[in-house]
Amino acid sequence: MLVSYKWLQSFVDLGNITPEELAEKITKSGIEVEGIEQKSTTMKNIVVGHVLEKETHPNADKLNKCLVDLGEGEPVQIICGAPNVAAGQKVVVAKPGARLPGNIKIKKSKIRGEESNGMICSLQELGFEGKVVPKDYAEGIYVLPSDAIAGSDALELLNLNDAILELGLTPNRADCMSMYGVAYETAAILGKSVQIPKSNYTSSNEKTSDYISVTVEATADNPLYTAKVIKNVKIGPSPLWLQTRLMNAGIRPHNNVVDITNFILLEYGQPLHAFDYDRFGSKEIVVRRAKVGEKLTTLDDVERELSSDHLVITNGSEPVALAGVMGGANSEVQNDTTTILLESAYFTGAVVRKASKDHGLRSEASSRYEKGIDPKRIHLAAERAAALIAELAGGEVLDGLVEFDQLVTEPISIAIELSKVNQFLGTELSLDDVASILQRLQFPYQLDGEKISVSIPTRRWDLQIAEDMYEEIARIYGYDNLPTTLPKGEQTAGGLTAYQKKRRIVREVLEGAGVNQAITYSLTSKEKVSQFALTKAEPVELAMPMSEEHGVLRLSLIPHLLDAVSYNRARKNENVSLFEIGSVFLSNGAGVLPKESEHLAGALTGLYINHPWQAQKVVVDFYTVKGILEQLFKKLQLDTMIRYEKAEYEGMHPGQTANILLNDQVVGYVGKIHPSVEKQYDVKNVYVFELMLDELLHTNVPPLAYTMIPRFPSMTRDIALIVENGTTAGELEEIIRTAGGKLLKEAKVFDVYEGDKVEAGKKSVAFTLTYFDPSRTLTDEEVGKAHEKILTALKDRARAELRQ
Repeated sequence: MLVSYKWLQSFVDLGNITPEELAEKITKSGIEVEGIEQKSTTMKNIVVGHVLEKETHPNADKLNKCLVDLGEGEPVQIICGAPNVAAGQKVVVAKPGARLPGNIKIKKSKIRGEESNGMICSLQELGFEGKVVPKDYAEGIYVLPSDAIAGSDALELLNLNDAILELGLTPNRADCMSMYGVAYETAAILGKSVQIPKSNYTSSNEKTSDYISVTVEATADNPLYTAKVIKNVKIGPSPLWLQTRLMNAGIRPHNNVVDITNFILLEYGQPLHAFDYDRFGSKEIVVRRAKVGEKLTTLDDVERELSSDHLVITNGSEPVALAGVMGGANSEVQNDTTTILLESAYFTGAVVRKASKDHGLRSEASSRYEKGIDPKRIHLAAERAAALIAELAGGEVLDGLVEFDQLVTEPISIAIELSKVNQFLGTELSLDDVASILQRLQFPYQLDGEKISVSIPTRRWDLQIAEDMYEEIARIYGYDNLPTTLPKGEQTAGGLTAYQKKRRIVREVLEGAGVNQAITYSLTSKEKVSQFALTKAEPVELAMPMSEEHGVLRLSLIPHLLDAVSYNRARKNENVSLFEIGSVFLSNGAGVLPKESEHLAGALTGLYINHPWQAQKVVVDFYTVKGILEQLFKKLQLDTMIRYEKAEYEGMHPGQTANILLNDQVVGYVGKIHPSVEKQYDVKNVYVFELMLDELLHTNVPPLAYTMIPRFPSMTRDIALIVENGTTAGELEEIIRTAGGKLLKEAKVFDVYEGDKVEAGKKSVAFTLTYFDPSRTLTDEEVGKAHEKILTALKDRARAELRQ
């Protein structure tokens, strides 16, 4: 619902409260204000101009030279390309120095050799959406009324200096789908009164009953129907104030009569419909269910086939409107219309919703009928519309109205007690406090000691039980004023478990490394279920699967991550980095629930780093992914417990896959997808990992310990070892660490070489060894002894020789 601040001000005295302050108060009372639009804040120097002369541009057939009076002395020349510009018009002019929406600046310029001192504007250029601009001005400039004064503020004239509040209404607050309803809500919040406009007009001596009769056959769908007749109407454009009210509310102006019915819809929340009496086809209105196969061409010029589920307004023989949704083209108000048949009725929400859904027609009227309207406004809305038609279209309102009325509205009374109000809200409100709130809401009530009987107005049909009233009291009292207390009991206030904290660390590390979190289905196909599984098990099948692709519970997260990579690459997103934390399901046998185990998996491909300015590109490879995991293990304080060893898995590249071991137990793997599987998924060079997150995060680690910055220097030795091709760097590193003793602090591989300078079948692996004692400076002799032990162990256990 779009609410005009200036229009609301005509109902409620808003005083000095700003639109922003009002929006905050409304939001705090339970109706969210989703936004505030003030078009004029971005615009200036927009005035009314009077076009004195117009001639064709000498150098361009589609441009015009206009001499425009801006109310500042000498008229100025403006070049305009609008096809509808003409001498004598009052138009909107953006002067040099003006700003338009989109931060467009207007300045003096030359267009095809002719000077232009500003711009004559269309409504779209002033920030109105094209769908709300009157059709006559959809393709050109907007022409103002002839009484507009040259040089005056055009923004004020067009109501662009208004603030529009967008209310996000929940279904239970349909009462605020009207200015009337929003006024009552605002008045309750501010503690003010509501001023409702009066409907004054002089009736004709002729009676409405002489012109029309009303028969309702579908009484359950339409318990109340009223009709008025207004003669001698002159169809024309609405006054500017009415057009701008509608446009600010998102409705396109048409003509004075149709615009009045839309205006009342916004003001009262009561849909109305105006028929051309002379095109109606008879002197009787019959409301009934449509016959099967019956057809109606609606106002949007679409022929619609009806069914017995749809309620229609007929002239006794054929449908002229789809009740509560849209009128028919055969009785549409047109420029030559002189007599209006005005409908105001109560249609039940279910029958309107059915027709709206079946025909894909959701109108402003149907949305209100679906949620419910106030039955007490049906007559008031009709009288208000008749008064405006008499005033703005010169109409002569016939005496009385014709109606069918079987609507029974049971008064709703809700009984509440002060003690229960305070118990429910946790407050200490007095009886006077509650009475004051009910007065602000304008709910009549009666007191019996501490018992309160509240009469609910028909405009608030959402209130049915005592709990509804407790909520109303809380809203107006102010949610901010409700006391806050901590839960009481044996348990203290909750917090994250150690496992949950570690899981957050996992997300933070991976997201910090540039890997995006994905969420995929827990269900997969029989063909994919065993791919990449860390633990082999019988798949758990669903008794009633949605489809073959989602028939079993997954054993690995990687297949669906590969689907996501494939989906991205098919859309030219070549650089993809994804991870997922999710469950896999291991069978415990037939008839027993499977074991649910949390895993962490990832899939990376393309460029990991791309800095064109520095000419730096890093393609994802095995060591990129391994490096991310090592950073994760370090953050979890597991790095000293982790090692890698060569591994083979179905679907993984045999030469670029490694098991990840935690305390010598396999907890995952990392590696490259096998080329045959890459072809299956239509991907290239994808590296993946999968880890048993349960095992990692449940592992006990010692408390984090800090040490002083060392006072004594370390010593390093580099060694290059000649070993068999099958010997891994991990095996050599383990031997080095075991033999190095207390003095060896670090061993890092910095080079691996295979080539013509090394014997066939062998390779060179180079390490940097760091020796350190925090309590003293090491001597060459001490380091030499430790170094010799390492070399001896390497020779004995790995047949490694120093490379010369």
